[in-house]
Amino acid sequence: MAIGLVGSREDERASAHADAIRTAFERLPRLARFLLVGGCGLVTDLGIFTLLHAYGAHPLAARVLSLGLATLVTWRLNRHLTFDPSGRRQADEAVRYALVAACAQGIGYAIFAALALTVLAFLPQLAILIGAAAVTVISYNGHRLVAFLPRRACVATM
Repeated sequence: MAIGLVGSREDERASAHADAIRTAFERLPRLARFLLVGGCGLVTDLGIFTLLHAYGAHPLAARVLSLGLATLVTWRLNRHLTFDPSGRRQADEAVRYALVAACAQGIGYAIFAALALTVLAFLPQLAILIGAAAVTVISYNGHRLVAFLPRRACVATM
């Protein structure tokens, strides 16, 4: 019985901590929240890329995997911390998010590839940063206007 009580107290503390983080995020402007979430995604991207590259993966292949995982991280965080509920099913929202991400990150990946295979071959992580910075505005507006656009806003504009 004592184990159950300890577990529930830990769960309550974790839940209270998560609520405190969400409350702090809600006080920030949406763009600031998006940038903070993007920073988490960028750290994920850089970390996974660096690990894979250190173990001999080709930079282009390593980046495909690191970018995919970073996109998953940012979708979940943006869904809970940055944007208001869209009123869509999670699967529908995920598809919309993936389409926007593919467009924006396709541009970022092209910038990364051009730099990482030429002038920044010695430091491909810098190429990741440059590509990410270049597509931030596209990504923010795409997610705001497509992926997380409230369902009623879509109906009202038609």
